[in-house]
Amino acid sequence: MARTRAIYRCADCGHEVAKWVGRCPECQAWGTIAEAAAARPALAKVAAGAPAAPAMPIAKVDVESARARPSGLGELDRVLGGGVVPGAVILLAGEPGVGKSTLLLEVTHRWAAGSGSPALYVTGEESAGQVRLRAERTGALHDELYLAAESDLGGVLGHVDAVKPGLLIVDSVQTMATATAEGSAGGVTQVRAVATALVALAKERGLPVVLVGHVTKDGSVAGPRVLEHLVDVVLQFEGDRHSTLRLLRGVKNRFGPSDEVGCFELVEEGIVGVPDPSGLFLNKRETAVAGTAVTVVVEGKRPLLAEVQALVAQSSMPQPRRAVSGLDSARVAMVLAVLERRGRVRIGASDVYAATVGGMKVVEPAADLALALAIASAARDIALPPDMVAVGEVGLAGEVRRVAGAGRRLTEALRLGFTRALVPPDSGPMPKGMRVSVVEDLQAALRILRKEGKALREESAQEDREERG
Repeated sequence: MARTRAIYRCADCGHEVAKWVGRCPECQAWGTIAEAAAARPALAKVAAGAPAAPAMPIAKVDVESARARPSGLGELDRVLGGGVVPGAVILLAGEPGVGKSTLLLEVTHRWAAGSGSPALYVTGEESAGQVRLRAERTGALHDELYLAAESDLGGVLGHVDAVKPGLLIVDSVQTMATATAEGSAGGVTQVRAVATALVALAKERGLPVVLVGHVTKDGSVAGPRVLEHLVDVVLQFEGDRHSTLRLLRGVKNRFGPSDEVGCFELVEEGIVGVPDPSGLFLNKRETAVAGTAVTVVVEGKRPLLAEVQALVAQSSMPQPRRAVSGLDSARVAMVLAVLERRGRVRIGASDVYAATVGGMKVVEPAADLALALAIASAARDIALPPDMVAVGEVGLAGEVRRVAGAGRRLTEALRLGFTRALVPPDSGPMPKGMRVSVVEDLQAALRILRKEGKALREESAQEDREERG
């Protein structure tokens, strides 16, 4: 006989405890524990049964059915590790309005046009007419792209039986519900039941399934944490709503690397992949400008050039202002302190503004040296040469530490026309054609800044004299 007793379950991660507590011991969320009734069947001994398929030597296992198939979007295939694997369940998470539905509509259109099998897009948040209007605007209309507005899991399975698609999109998993589980749509029990059923469907039919997931205020995937463990791939789609740039990050991938990043640009006609995104993060200028420095960061396995800008102005307030955009504010505060103490750059009574170009978020310590040079350049009104990049981590003692993949970073910079670089000691072999200056500490980097700034001023003065003469 089943024994019913009161238990307490977390609304965020589904963790169960015997009594009420204010903070979930699993996900550390406050105020999410609520009472729930659950049937606890007594443990029974499981008898051996006939296996679904006999075991065989691993060398005889067929691998053709598990090979990835291109989705039609090169940047998505890069993150997935080559393409979509049959039977894979992919969870795509992102903030509202970032472009998840637009991306998946483009994926289904490419799949329907090039794979030879239909694609089924199931929407539970919008009407079929709304999705149809978006598809017309982005040019994603195709006879093999099927659309269904459904929020019941049984209805979704019925559409799958009728269409027999090669790709299934469910937007979103939080809007789906099933009569076999208790609670309302979006609850822990419902999300877990729906995800389990869709995972079983994908594995049974070899059907790739993409689930759209909401995110919480702190940026994590909403719903039970078990959802991320059930699926094969977890992707995070992110970007600033004031910028057209979108980044697709691989968080978990059972079929390929989990640290790849894909770049997209959201335009009026839809969304397009950006195979060479470094140009989006740089300002095209011929002359040097004080307060700017270029560095090379690594997103996943892809080196990207990023421009760091700083503005230092005399403050009229007792507490100087510190404003940061696109950078880690704690990292910026540390670099300011090191500049003040180790570099003798007096900025304690000044307002400091630091930002990146193009909406890019830079949190890698390899950008410390470029950030320090940009701030010092703005404070002293000395410009760095426009063809110079700076790569290195700055320590609290003012030393410049080496970073991983310095040669690969500078190769990317050289490809885009940068010919000079400041790097830490022991950075390994450098690409041919790059004039490299090794800086052991922040003082050495600031000396190069003064030297290059003096040379630029003399060159500019000589050009002025030639124009007047």
